[in-house]
Amino acid sequence: MVNMFTSIKGLPVLASCVLAAASYPAIPSDKTTPVQQRLAINGPNSISIGWNTYQKLTKPCVQYGTSSNALTSEVCSTSSVTYPTSRTYSNAVTLTGLSPATTYYYKIVSTNSTVDHFFSPRVAGDTTPFSMNAVIDMGVYGADGYTIQMDVSKRDTIPTIDPSLNHTTINQLANTVDDYEFIVHPGDFAYADDWYLKPKNILDGEDAFQAILEQFYHQLAPISGRKPYMASPGNHEAACQEIPYTTGLCPAGQKNFTDFMTRFGQTMASAFPSTSAIDAAKVNANKAQMLAKPPFWYSFEYGMLHFTMLNTETDFEDAPDGKGGSAGLNSGPFGAPNQQLEFLEADLASVDRTVTPWLVVGGHRPWYTTGGSGCGPCQDFFEPLLYKYGVDLAIFGHVHNSQRFQPVVNNTADPNGMEDPKAPMYIVAGGAGNIEGLSAVGSNLSFNAFAYADDFSYGKISFLDANNLQVDFIKSETGEVLDSSVLYKSHKQQFVLQ
Repeated sequence: MVNMFTSIKGLPVLASCVLAAASYPAIPSDKTTPVQQRLAINGPNSISIGWNTYQKLTKPCVQYGTSSNALTSEVCSTSSVTYPTSRTYSNAVTLTGLSPATTYYYKIVSTNSTVDHFFSPRVAGDTTPFSMNAVIDMGVYGADGYTIQMDVSKRDTIPTIDPSLNHTTINQLANTVDDYEFIVHPGDFAYADDWYLKPKNILDGEDAFQAILEQFYHQLAPISGRKPYMASPGNHEAACQEIPYTTGLCPAGQKNFTDFMTRFGQTMASAFPSTSAIDAAKVNANKAQMLAKPPFWYSFEYGMLHFTMLNTETDFEDAPDGKGGSAGLNSGPFGAPNQQLEFLEADLASVDRTVTPWLVVGGHRPWYTTGGSGCGPCQDFFEPLLYKYGVDLAIFGHVHNSQRFQPVVNNTADPNGMEDPKAPMYIVAGGAGNIEGLSAVGSNLSFNAFAYADDFSYGKISFLDANNLQVDFIKSETGEVLDSSVLYKSHKQQFVLQ
């Protein structure tokens, strides 16, 4: 969310690099060393692997196999790209034809890399129970890092462990790595645009912005290099800092979601072909594939789940970060007029509940939230379609705490509550931790069921079977379950239209 530091934020934009104090990670002596590794579900039986290097690679390659001692397959690409102000190059390859639900070992080809592993995606229709985590609004930890309402006692409490585990949420994700199969992160990574909050960065904003990105994705790599990490944009990816109507002063490469696009643009999915027996579903899925714009809006399927990512920042009328939007960040558009709307309608219409009974969407800005107003333009644009096609659960962040709402539509609670409602259930999972601190719960809403802002937390969603979905909110520091609920849906209709 935006911090009210406008009185001090103008100067850093124009500052030179005199007395530079950016906290860059050390560059490895072997510049082909892979860093900032990240996986993504790219398609049916397909995983993409992204990583950064401190030099351009002519042929990025990954070796892989089902045994750590026999990496018998290799896939390469020519994708090694960068942007002005970045010290690194983003590389990506895509592994296809994988056996589903199988452990694969992989090694990024370099003279200084190691073997890691991942669990390949479940095919659409696999009824095996599984869990995913929702982690949103998570920032860098350390010299440029976060507090709880600027409480310094919450920083560097375990300074001797690997920095990638200093962040309490990342630590909990590591401790429970066998308990979930992938992570969704709809917006706000690193908080590089908050570089000015550390006085040491004031005269070196350009480098400080890049240093925070490098630090954060280094810290995240033990998780994102092991589990698919599905991303969509938030406001903190937009520009070098959130001063309205000044993005033109940002350096090249630090505006219009450049790092986000470069980092995730070649790893996220578009939309899966339909496995339904119904021709209309196949037509709609094909249309969604053509209209998808990863990493901004896209969808994927995994076992009992169809998941659709939204872009709440740009590409719809009065979008907050778009041209003329309320945030003044002058970003996008990234698609043609109405492309996101047409994608969303086709994608949701394609979902065959006999194959993927659960339909979940994720985006950054919520319209239902305690303690403040939600995103009105987002509600106007997205909510009618979410209700029309019977979305079961909607996951958002932006507000830095954890919240759960009863199923609701048009600001009115569904009379069925959690027992086969027509309206979506909404959650906010924005309490993972960042430099801006946590957001007070504030005044409640009549249909709010849970709100927590005392410490860092995140969401865990478990697909128990075709009719029961469990949402838990986890306290990052201890793993304690703060709130648990089960949503029952009969899923009697093969294609929901209401």
